[in-house]
Formats: sequence, C-alpha cells, structure tokens
Amino acid sequence: MQPGNPGQDPYGQQPNQDPNAPQQPQNPYGQPPAAPYGQQPTSGQPYQDPYGQQQPQYGGGPTYPNAGYPQGGQGQNNTLGLVSMILGIASIPLICCFYLGIPVGIAAVVTGYLARQKVAQGQANNAGQAKAGLICGAVGVGLGIILIILGIVANVALPTQP
Repeated sequence: MQPGNPGQDPYGQQPNQDPNAPQQPQNPYGQPPAAPYGQQPTSGQPYQDPYGQQQPQYGGGPTYPNAGYPQGGQGQNNTLGLVSMILGIASIPLICCFYLGIPVGIAAVVTGYLARQKVAQGQANNAGQAKAGLICGAVGVGLGIILIILGIVANVALPTQP
C-alpha cells in the first residue's frame, strides 16, 4: 500500500480476501470485469501507465552508418592477399594430386607479390596474408619441382634386367 493512496496497491495486487468466500463465476466470452477499487482500466495493455502517459515503443537501437569500416572515398582492397594465402596453403597438399600444386603455387606467388605491392602503396592492410601466400606458394612450387626431379631420377636409375 502506498502511504498517500489508502486502499490502492501500487502493484495492482488485490487486498487479502477470504479464501472461503464464494467466488463469482467468470464468463471468458463476456466483457472484462470493471477495475476494482476505483483503478482506471488499462484497456488490455498490461504495461500502460494509468495516468495517461504512453510507454516508449522499443525498436532497434540507434544505427551508425558504416560502423567499423574506414570512412572516405575508397576502402581497403584486401582480396589479393586473401586469395594468395588460400592458394598458397592449398598448393602444398595439391602436389600429391598429379602435380596440381605447381600451377596453384605459382598463382599464389603472383597474387602474393601483387598484394604486397598494394600494401606498400597503402591500398591494403593485409601484409601478413600476402606474405603467407608468397611463402606457402613458393614451398608448394619447390616441393612440386623436387617431386618431379625425384620421379625422373627414380625412373632413370632403375636397372632394367630381364
């Protein structure tokens, strides 16, 4: 009970009633019962202010245009570094698949070189990806060449006795 409003509970709770008193049956299809003890009806909205003030509608939060992206005329172009890294990593296991690692490794080295040029010009900021693509591509090409040389040496050095 509020001190200034006798007989009215601020939380909308009913005062203590006798549990043995007869209850009136409620019709679920009839009109809602009148507000007890002089309270104003809330017109079916449980959170409406009884003093006529409307509650704020909660929508999405404030939006910030281009949040997290660089402002200005041109954004960063990081595609070549990413492609170089993916091709470089893929070139190493592709050596076992009919030497597919060699052309994929060459593509990784070329795109890694181009990506490092863009980083040096300030058009990209993924120097680590470009470097990883260069290194992995070079490893893939080197392993592929070593595998070809070992295959040629093994075929030439085998004795051909009947």
